[in-house]
Amino acid sequence: MNLKDLMGEEFYKEHKGKNLVIYFYPKDNTPGCSQEAVDFSEKKDDFEKLNTKIYGVSKDSEKSHENFKEKKNLTIDLISDEELSLIKSFDVWKKKKMFGKEYMGVERSTFIFDSKGELVKEFRKVKVKGHVDEVYKFIEENLNE
Repeated sequence: MNLKDLMGEEFYKEHKGKNLVIYFYPKDNTPGCSQEAVDFSEKKDDFEKLNTKIYGVSKDSEKSHENFKEKKNLTIDLISDEELSLIKSFDVWKKKKMFGKEYMGVERSTFIFDSKGELVKEFRKVKVKGHVDEVYKFIEENLNE
């Protein structure tokens, strides 16, 4: 999997030469999603020192993302994928179960691309606690040029 195929030519060209973290989360302003976004925002400068840009993706609208960013003082970029095109191309649209009910939703996942746009690491079924540090450590140890 490479960035150009997944995100398109324009996005690829815009980010060529940078490492990318693209993480998928279920919903704006929910406890786990808020914590993950805040954790990434707090470490944004550290990621930038490693030539790395962060994007969060959910199926929420642009308006929801703006409210989320404002409410939680987020500094990372969020991508709205209401049509589920990215969510499905990264294969994170999964059958989930809550309170015995099955439904389709986003499986919390993180993908790391190197500066050439190649996928080098994926984290699936992510648990929020400690995840941002785990992502940072991977980049520091493997992509720190």
